[in-house]
Amino acid sequence: MREDKIKLIHGGGGEAMEELLSELLPLVSKKNTLGGTGLKELDDSAVIRLEDRNLVFTTDSYTVKPMFFPGGDIGKLAFSGTINDLAVMGARPFAVSTAFIIGEGLLITDLKRIMESINSVSMETDTPVVTGDTKVVEEDIGLIINTSGIGIAERVIQDSGLEVGDKIIINGKVGDHGIAVLAKREGIEFKTKLRSDCAPLWSLVEDILCYEITTMKDPTRGGLANALNELAGKSKKGVLVYEERIPVRDGVRAASDMLGIDPLTVANEGKLVIGVRGEDAEDVLKELKRNKLGRDAEVIGEVVKGKSMVVLETVIGGKRILEKPLGDPIPRIC
Repeated sequence: MREDKIKLIHGGGGEAMEELLSELLPLVSKKNTLGGTGLKELDDSAVIRLEDRNLVFTTDSYTVKPMFFPGGDIGKLAFSGTINDLAVMGARPFAVSTAFIIGEGLLITDLKRIMESINSVSMETDTPVVTGDTKVVEEDIGLIINTSGIGIAERVIQDSGLEVGDKIIINGKVGDHGIAVLAKREGIEFKTKLRSDCAPLWSLVEDILCYEITTMKDPTRGGLANALNELAGKSKKGVLVYEERIPVRDGVRAASDMLGIDPLTVANEGKLVIGVRGEDAEDVLKELKRNKLGRDAEVIGEVVKGKSMVVLETVIGGKRILEKPLGDPIPRIC
């Protein structure tokens, strides 16, 4: 009998979270009176049609331990994550809100550093913070940040857009964020310095929207494996990916092997999984590589006929099903 209590695994973005949502969502009205893409699609953002415009809206909450890590902090993570949730829908970011739940005892100097990080990403993406909220609680929770964002999309890109013959592209090496945060948290040192890939990706997306992009998703909780399975399931198409083409940093691979973690299931915060028409794939790849956020981009797979599943062709030539993880192997990282 299933225990009726929430556990960390329910927030990990994998099968456990999906099962929980399947129980909770029927309790929420799915009526969409404005005629857009709403709750039932479970994409990274909702789309609301206002006259002749696609207003894209997203919200997310961030909790990471430690709050400061190589390559970023919870402020950069939160603001970048909201920009990216809009970007993968094809939406130019327009405005963001921030709400802080602060545990009593948090250092004001730390809070100022985090605010400076938020301001830095805001300036970089030309996306203002337009409203917010602050609450302080007695518990020693550190800091939880909720961000919401709105954007405008000329053409909405959804998770369900894959077609047979499309190519699958990733804009760089996977697993950096999760392994870097875990190493910092546990005090593990490696010869190679590990850094989070945390970054806002709108500039990268903007460069490729002129091509026939069929879907985009940022592989955060549950990593690349989870993102590919969501795209395959929602599109009702098969996806074949090639292990030897998936870029993984040597240090991340070594750390993952030592810790018994599959880097394909580890969260990323500066990566895009992109579905694109086969004839446009090389042009998109070239465009991505012109941007510093896409220098290590690779075509890692293709959409094929068959069941809605992801098949991984291994480096030794065998094939196995790349399953959606039960949960995130590293909790409290985003």
